[in-house]
Amino acid sequence: MRGIREDFFQEKTKKIIIISLVVLLVVVSFYSFKSVHYADRLLPKTKVNSINVGGLTLEQANKKINAELTEAPFEIHLGSTIWKQFKRSELGWQTDHLEELSKIKQNQKPFAWGITSLFGSQYDLPNIYDQSKVDQLIDSLGTVLLQTNAARVPTKNATIEWQEDHFVIVPEKQGDTFDVEAVKTALKKYLENGEDSLDTEDYYAQPVLTKEDSTLKKLKAKMNQLAKLKAVYTIGGKQLTIPSQEISSWLTTNEKAEVLLKQDQVTAFVTKLNEENNTKENPTAFNSTLRGTVSVPAGLYNWTIDIPSEVKELSAQVLKGENFNRVPKVVSDVENIQTSIGNTYVEVDLQNQHMWYYKEGKLQFETDIVSGKPSTPTPPGLNYVRSKSMDQVLRGLNDDGSKYASPVRYWMPIDDTGVGIHDSDWQYAYGGDLWLYRGSHGCINTPPAKMAELYPMLDEGTPVLVF
Repeated sequence: MRGIREDFFQEKTKKIIIISLVVLLVVVSFYSFKSVHYADRLLPKTKVNSINVGGLTLEQANKKINAELTEAPFEIHLGSTIWKQFKRSELGWQTDHLEELSKIKQNQKPFAWGITSLFGSQYDLPNIYDQSKVDQLIDSLGTVLLQTNAARVPTKNATIEWQEDHFVIVPEKQGDTFDVEAVKTALKKYLENGEDSLDTEDYYAQPVLTKEDSTLKKLKAKMNQLAKLKAVYTIGGKQLTIPSQEISSWLTTNEKAEVLLKQDQVTAFVTKLNEENNTKENPTAFNSTLRGTVSVPAGLYNWTIDIPSEVKELSAQVLKGENFNRVPKVVSDVENIQTSIGNTYVEVDLQNQHMWYYKEGKLQFETDIVSGKPSTPTPPGLNYVRSKSMDQVLRGLNDDGSKYASPVRYWMPIDDTGVGIHDSDWQYAYGGDLWLYRGSHGCINTPPAKMAELYPMLDEGTPVLVF
């Protein structure tokens, strides 16, 4: 019984071994057959530029790549429409890839077909184009996008604007214009990567600055500080405050995130300041001794603002960020002139035929005078003592054309027409209406004894107001 059992098991084992060998032989034969099959073909699941060319000969793979990649359409979408459709071959993309496929084949071992059947393999061919054709396509797309942008809503960065009485940040706005450079860059990249389409809607222009930008917030704070400065000019005895809104119109920024002043705006302000206040073209309001405030016409004692210098200094003072009160830089033919006459001056009131001299606000001298007669009136104006001399002979023409020569002891010319202040021993009286019939040729006739007092008191350059 025991022997029968052993014979049975031995027989069964022999059959299992024979069957296993047969199966192994079949598998090996099949694998070998497939290996031979892939001797001149690409291994299974071989992909070139994402195109499955497994099991194909090099020629077949070349044709498939051309059909699915080289000759396949590439689309550029502009909104909901296809702006352009073309084949890569139209851009000079190579149509013969046998050389590259041969290199791939050389790196593959036929007996490894089983492994690649499980895991596959991926290869990429270089996307080689005619660069001039690609550039032409990219430039054409750029032109179309720019034209399209003209009818679209532009994207806006967050900005700083003046509203009512302070600067605020106006939030950014997302528009629907294209970022042309980004689209052009993407098209080139898509072609190089073997993509089959480009949607320009993915490349809207994005705001560079948003309302949360920390630099923008710092700029706003700085601009508000500068706009709210207490900025004052002292001109001609008056104080002129520069409004915050005026300063705000000067402020701007640059790409370095710096606050600057618009020089054209500052220049316009200083120019207007000069036009309204210079004494070369404008009369001077003067608080006279007997007649209250009078208007004294412009004369030789005048100034104008040095606009280039003042623009430079005003800009620097504003950007310093501190409150200020300044006197403008001026230019004048009078040395050391101020924007106001100050409190040392000579006052000549033609209506009252009287003259006063004030020094540092205190009356030092006064006298009646005789001014020019009606035919040769004393010209009103803001002038000054141009020079001082003694023992002069004043010469000119009388009304009838005859010449005159008048010796004087003291002579102080005050304008450029020959008018001055001098003693006049030929006058027997002064003041009143004597000027109507005993008036001078324009000079201010002064009693000799009074002139002897006044002459040493006055310095050259002393303002003389005639009105």
